[in-house]
Amino acid sequence: MLDITIIGGGPSGLYAAFYAGLRGMKVRIIEQHDTLGGKLNLFPEKIVWDIGGITPKPAALIMQDLIQQGTTFNPELHLNEKVINIKKIEERHFVVETEHNAYHSKAIIVAVGSGITKPKKLEIEGAERFEITNLHYVVPSIKRFKDKRVLISGGGNAAVDWAHEIAPFAKSVHILCRKADFKGHEEMIRKLDEQGVVKLMNQQIKSLQADADTITSVDIENTENFSITNLEVDDVIINHGFHMDTELLNQSEVQFERVHDFYIKGQADSSTNVPGIYAIGDILMHDTKIHLIAGCFHDACNAANNIKTYIDPTASNRGIVSSHNEIFKTKNKEIIKKFV
Repeated sequence: MLDITIIGGGPSGLYAAFYAGLRGMKVRIIEQHDTLGGKLNLFPEKIVWDIGGITPKPAALIMQDLIQQGTTFNPELHLNEKVINIKKIEERHFVVETEHNAYHSKAIIVAVGSGITKPKKLEIEGAERFEITNLHYVVPSIKRFKDKRVLISGGGNAAVDWAHEIAPFAKSVHILCRKADFKGHEEMIRKLDEQGVVKLMNQQIKSLQADADTITSVDIENTENFSITNLEVDDVIINHGFHMDTELLNQSEVQFERVHDFYIKGQADSSTNVPGIYAIGDILMHDTKIHLIAGCFHDACNAANNIKTYIDPTASNRGIVSSHNEIFKTKNKEIIKKFV
């Protein structure tokens, strides 16, 4: 039995593993996918600006840093395992069941983000055959679209960000959404005009024309008057959001108070209605919650500190800052050599 089982190996789960290790606790991470990093894997070239003290850099580099930091204290890692149940045997004894194993720990951190990340697919019959050529749900490389005519379907922040980042490389970029306006940040939407990105509001993809397994043009339908226009394209990117997988939360023997039938209703200290189980990152919802990567670090610290005193009521409710911590004494000697 370890001290903590963390369900989810994204940014919040990784930082929780680091901070729990800093506090001397033994941790395991269980991750559904075959790699750590969570949704950062979906946007590797997206530039992230809003983490305090970190200069703007691609998500892939931030992910590498988070993984390196999160594995500092050698947590048990279990990848490609889907959690299907959470059981509370008694105080300070929980069991997390996957499809093949059962893991015992004194406390649990739920860090599943918005659930297992499955992009919502384009609902056009036969569209899946173009996924091997020029229909995309993830953008692994911006430069792939150099000198291409790109159509992006989606009205949220991710779609707007993709348009903004692809525009300098592409021959042309069109972005469409079903509604009268985009939901992205105002400043980013304004920049699209400066970059010559064509915005198509009240529009949706009606059908695809192809040569063999490659899309050559798209019929676009006006959602108000149902008129159809045709747009020649080289690549189509779909960002219609992600399916929110509620299977674990719905079927678990431990039941959480929920918000909107999905998010775990918790407190600002990351606690839930189940003593010994804490929620962090996007899955946590409360009145002062900040849904940023920076916010999930705060959640993780709270969860780890609270678990420390849950396991050992005589322990301090806060950790020692890293600059004063003896645990880094040897590591600091190695690191300082790089800067002197």
